[in-house]
Amino acid sequence: MKVSGFTFIRNAILYDYPIVEAITSILPICDEFIVAIGHSDDQTTALINSINSPKIKIIPTVWDDTLRAGGRVLAVETDKAFAAIASDSDWCFYIQGDECVHEKYLPIIKEAMELNLPNKKVEGLLLNYLHFYGSYDFIGTARKWYRNEIRIIRNNKNISSFRDAQGFRIDERKLNVKKIAASVYHYGWVKHPEKQQAKAETFNKLWHSDQWVEKNIPKVSAFDYSMVDGLKRFTESHPAVMKNRIAAINWEFTVDPTIKKMKLKHQLAGYIENLTGWRIGEYKNYRIIK
Repeated sequence: MKVSGFTFIRNAILYDYPIVEAITSILPICDEFIVAIGHSDDQTTALINSINSPKIKIIPTVWDDTLRAGGRVLAVETDKAFAAIASDSDWCFYIQGDECVHEKYLPIIKEAMELNLPNKKVEGLLLNYLHFYGSYDFIGTARKWYRNEIRIIRNNKNISSFRDAQGFRIDERKLNVKKIAASVYHYGWVKHPEKQQAKAETFNKLWHSDQWVEKNIPKVSAFDYSMVDGLKRFTESHPAVMKNRIAAINWEFTVDPTIKKMKLKHQLAGYIENLTGWRIGEYKNYRIIK
């Protein structure tokens, strides 16, 4: 069984993406790793080269910043990396620049790949998600945080990245997937407030016009993390690759997780979810099969 990792990135240093941690978190179970690096205003390519692994293959790209509808450019860049994967790979492990996988899950993931490889009906593997917010000590609990997504797909070039690169489809059809007992740790909302604000101003331009960003994104020096609608404290361990980044945290984030800043209907829906496990109206970009 051959496994290829793939990702895309641009301006990783400028916007403080943990891309090195993302790549190295899954590199042990990958036979090759494709990194599509968009033209950057920093030393992103040198950063990726610093990983110093013969598994890594860099694909230079140029982002089409006119593709603003729904963040389409992110899917286009994902597809560029996917297209460069070796033809003899069986599984393709996708990870974004602000995601990591805990090392405790790597044996589980590899076993799931081996187990499902002969079953051609399984087009991908579905992973759980933990969304960290404000610091490494809290995870989001509100309905806006997606609970699962496809991160492992077969090396089938009929598969393509969907919408803003959240998941994958074949044309418009949802992939048939198996859900596995492994999680992705999403750190996209854990940055110094100044870095998070800079990201918000730039990143929203991948979805919206300059005029929309000017009107809707506050012109402030630091991101306001207090506007959150539900958190709980994280008491387990982080991936080992995140150790140095966590130790270097240089801002404070304080919050009372018992305070829920959400509408009553969302609190009620959350109560039902906690009681039954059912998330009312949950969007699912996949079809789970047995």
